[in-house]
Amino acid sequence: DSEGGLYVCMNTFLGFGREHIERHYRKTGQCVYLHLKRHVIEKVPGASGGALPKRRNAKLFLDLETNSDLNSDDFEYEDEAKLVIFPDHYEISLPNIEELPALVTIACDALLSAKSPYRKQDPDSWEEELQASKHAKTLVQLDNGVRIPPSGWKCSKCDLRENLWLNLTDGSVLCGKWFFDGSGGNGHAMEHYKETGYPLAVKLGTITPDGADVYSFDEEEPVLDPHIAKHLAHFGIDMLQMQVTENGLRDNDIKPRVSEWEVIQEAGVKLKPMYGPGYTGMKNLGNSCYLNAVMQAIFSIPEFQRAYVGNLPRIFDYSPLDPTQDFNTQMAKLGHGLLSGQYSKPPVKSELIEQVMKEEHKPQHNGITPRMFKAFISKGHPEFSSNRQQDAQEFFLHLINLVERNPVGSENPSDVFRFLVEERTQCCQSRKVRYTERVDYIMQLPVAMEAATNKDELIAYELKRREAEAARRPPPELVRAKIPFSACLQAFSEPSNVEDFWSSALQAKSAGVKTSRFASFPEYLVVQIKKFTFGLDWIPKKLDVSIDMPDFLDINHLRARGLQPGEEELPDIAPPIIIPDDPKALDIDESSVMQLAEMGFPLEACRKAVYYTGNLGAEVAFNWIIAHMEEPDFAEPLVIPAFGEVASSGAAAFGAVGLDNQPPEEMVAIIISMGFQRNLAIQALKATNNNLERALEWIFSHPELEEESEPALDLMNMVNNANANILAETGSEGPRIKDGSGRYELFGFISHMGTSTMSGHYVCHLKKEGRWVIYNDLRVCASERPPKDLGYIYFYHRIPS
Repeated sequence: DSEGGLYVCMNTFLGFGREHIERHYRKTGQCVYLHLKRHVIEKVPGASGGALPKRRNAKLFLDLETNSDLNSDDFEYEDEAKLVIFPDHYEISLPNIEELPALVTIACDALLSAKSPYRKQDPDSWEEELQASKHAKTLVQLDNGVRIPPSGWKCSKCDLRENLWLNLTDGSVLCGKWFFDGSGGNGHAMEHYKETGYPLAVKLGTITPDGADVYSFDEEEPVLDPHIAKHLAHFGIDMLQMQVTENGLRDNDIKPRVSEWEVIQEAGVKLKPMYGPGYTGMKNLGNSCYLNAVMQAIFSIPEFQRAYVGNLPRIFDYSPLDPTQDFNTQMAKLGHGLLSGQYSKPPVKSELIEQVMKEEHKPQHNGITPRMFKAFISKGHPEFSSNRQQDAQEFFLHLINLVERNPVGSENPSDVFRFLVEERTQCCQSRKVRYTERVDYIMQLPVAMEAATNKDELIAYELKRREAEAARRPPPELVRAKIPFSACLQAFSEPSNVEDFWSSALQAKSAGVKTSRFASFPEYLVVQIKKFTFGLDWIPKKLDVSIDMPDFLDINHLRARGLQPGEEELPDIAPPIIIPDDPKALDIDESSVMQLAEMGFPLEACRKAVYYTGNLGAEVAFNWIIAHMEEPDFAEPLVIPAFGEVASSGAAAFGAVGLDNQPPEEMVAIIISMGFQRNLAIQALKATNNNLERALEWIFSHPELEEESEPALDLMNMVNNANANILAETGSEGPRIKDGSGRYELFGFISHMGTSTMSGHYVCHLKKEGRWVIYNDLRVCASERPPKDLGYIYFYHRIPS
């Protein structure tokens, strides 16, 4: 609540705004609430040039999470907390240990000290100032004649060229671990410290005239080295001549506008800022640019705008008691922030003149900070809940999954992406075929490296690069492989070999080939260029290529045709499921697992599929996935049963928890303790499959059932069973498909800078009102040179026929 603060029920610990608190009291009878309110004291220039405090109310949970930097010197906080006793609204200011019972005081202290999503998203280390190392003044440096070249560095033990650290005692260049900066490493710098005791190291590529990143192995934290210039000069490094870069090279070693980072971010070009609805930036929360880029693209699509922003009043009116845990509320809030224009306003002329006169021009505090959205959407996900960089394609699919699971109204906005893929598999020996269909949301295009049009340049560049590396000279100007889009499209449509194919015609393994075609064309076609691959060391790597992506795309020739005259289908015989006498002795074929994972299925589900089909290949395992993907434990880790134990089916396990079963008594007791009737508690738990949090939401969304008796419980069971049957019938019809023409026009793309999905940066370009716009986190500008050839994910919309 923007003005009234937040009320927290001291029994349920649920939060309410001023407009909902009376409703909660009337329903539950709970009468003790903690009222939290935050005031922001904003310093404004006084008449004498000093700062005078200006007090104003602030939103406790900033309603749209604007990007005002409330941690800057321009603001101070003043928090206010009171206990409110209903129905008389009697207030007790806190702290007040004399009048309150000890239990109430403890509960209030715990609530006031709890971390909000904002504080959880901000690493505490960002708020701490680095301290000078105790070793800096007395550091011993060996006179061993080591001189560090300006480029061409690599780990002296494993030849890695990323995340390299220079030991300031003996000049060793060794790799760190990934957690130092988000890139790969084998920990040789730490091993060297354990062997020698040399305590300080500097990260190569961070050295500038202003300093460098220094780490103390002994103190186990980043530190300051007041004598860093002297320590670096010992190894021939002149700090005054160094400039920081992303790849560890000096600026004068790189030719202008060749670096991927510079091209994609349109560096070196004066870009005009854009303001207003649809031109709102998003703050980077520490490697959250993948989320920012995807959400900008999502909310440029009219169907998502209508579903969430168009339905915003209804979504807010029917939101649960805790809107921070409701997907549709968070989507509507974020969409409103991006599209309303309230958080993207041009600076006032008088302010600009004043800033220029004072020579302290600062950018406007425009944009939104999606902390609460990120906290919710990544909840429980091992990767997205971290502050590490993530793959934008994986996040896109994660978002679509949440949209599917949280319907809003009668329309599902994710329908615009859904299409059917026809897989045709042929046994090479019997020539018989099998046609299957699967649902997909992304067209994954392989990179046809063999079709590069500048092969001679690439060969010459590689020779020069190796020569420069051997001579420790700066590398030559980068030459990027130029791949025709038509070659990638052809590679997508060509047959591919199916490893370990099990032929039902032969009842044995055989050679098989598979081709993929579109059984339907989506309204919006999302194309992913498969730039990322795995090296021999299983570290994800990226292909640095330029692809001439078309503005207009016609893929009608990829339309599926189904079973053709003269073709004979493979018998519908399932392969034998092989479970050895000792299940733990079965090795899982990781190549088949990776083939399935590249299709977008969860890794653990792929492992189970390969295991339960006896390593008969990806094709057989794929069929297992299709048959089991609706099971609740589909993506749970594989648990290999002990000898003689029968593995239970996920579907059967789920069926054991039916709607007719009595809910756990402890859950019923918890809801009763909140002031609700027992009958209502049982109804809510049965309706939500014994999910306590959802049961509370269900109660408040069904006020008419609060006073009903036991006969209503039987009626509710009938309704629930009927709903289950309706859902089953709907599911049997298959997903809704919006088919149409296969002609498309490009309207957006997401680009990635960096060497792998574990590091780097994402930027989004969107075509709006006839011109391209770049969305680089908070920076939203008119694009001058949209790098369409370097994109990673492309968004096309269907051209009306």
